[in-house]
Amino acid sequence: MGSVSFPASSEPPKPWVETPLIYSAQLSNAAGCNIYLKLENVQPSGSFKSRGIGNMMLRSTLPSPPSSPSSSSTSFQEPPTTQRKIHFFCSSAGNAGLACATTAHTLACPATIVVPTSAQEPVLRRLRGLGATVVIHGSSWFEADTHLREVVMPASALEDLQQESSGGEGEEGEGEKTQKKTKQVYVPPFDHEDIWSGAATLMDEVAEQMRVVHRAYVDAVVCNVGGGGLLNGIMEGVWGPTRNPGTGEGGLGKEVGGGKEPRVLAIETVGADSFNQSVKAGELVKMKQITSIASSLGAVQVSKKTWEWSQMVGGENLVSATVTDAEAAMASVRFADEHRMLVEVSCGATLATAYNGDLRRYLGKGLSDEEWRNVNVVMVVCGGSHVSVDVLKAYREKYGPEIAWA
Repeated sequence: MGSVSFPASSEPPKPWVETPLIYSAQLSNAAGCNIYLKLENVQPSGSFKSRGIGNMMLRSTLPSPPSSPSSSSTSFQEPPTTQRKIHFFCSSAGNAGLACATTAHTLACPATIVVPTSAQEPVLRRLRGLGATVVIHGSSWFEADTHLREVVMPASALEDLQQESSGGEGEEGEGEKTQKKTKQVYVPPFDHEDIWSGAATLMDEVAEQMRVVHRAYVDAVVCNVGGGGLLNGIMEGVWGPTRNPGTGEGGLGKEVGGGKEPRVLAIETVGADSFNQSVKAGELVKMKQITSIASSLGAVQVSKKTWEWSQMVGGENLVSATVTDAEAAMASVRFADEHRMLVEVSCGATLATAYNGDLRRYLGKGLSDEEWRNVNVVMVVCGGSHVSVDVLKAYREKYGPEIAWA
């Protein structure tokens, strides 16, 4: 299997790509307004995770320290370090693990992914096919992550130390040996500043694509919420001070929104709705368990940064809402029928709001039919790995009878 290596004088390749932003006549007809789809399902890993996790991993290969929230995530000024081996570690049986393995392959670095026993065989095959070492342990993500941190990473460090010691002094000086010592990088699924900065590049692209291709402003952006990595990136893109340096304005919001920031609608499924529960409670809530089938949204608590965004610009600017598992599942089915693309149920949660009337309920309150027809909404098609033709067939059989619009 091929891998990517860098010429010494060049920058490393970005582990994500610019994705299409297309107008959807089908979803526009269903919602009654103009729907544009940001197709993150065509990222190298199959989901938006390529942006955030890719950015975090890429920056860890640079000699300079990781970026702060105030530095640009798209400025790569230094070549990767070639003298020090980097080993990436991640605990995820889903989109984060696939993004880590895909990025590690792109950067020609080893990766170890620890997954719980519930991990699906197709995902395991993809991880191994990307060259990752897969360790199966525990019945939950928490147990897998604990095993990664407390057992796998220390054992790997000890093995590296033993190999270094057994190599002897040889012809290398001590300084050169130190430089070649393996650097371990733990890759979290969503809670890291560089992950949010990477996700924010999505809004950079939307701003340019709406201006140049579609020649329209954006009134709202709709995305789903799991741990908050994607939402944090979108909020950074709309409101954050790093996106419009030197203008005195925060974010790209007023530029892309025609003088006002686009509203953001954040969607979860009932049973994986830690953000919605937090908004309703007025404090950061930790759920006891996840009961939704949308496992990719299954964070028992959103990141602290996500909660902070809701407090800073919440209300009408950042709206939290939920859909049922049945609605999310049948949205994935209908989307496949209409657009010939397979997306997992977590992504279906976002799309469901166009089909079930929630989009207008939350974003078009008080607008006439004519006014609503002129509203432009970008929906993030985040993609995902937990989907197949058989899965969608099972959704249709189980949930189809209870969803009228399906």
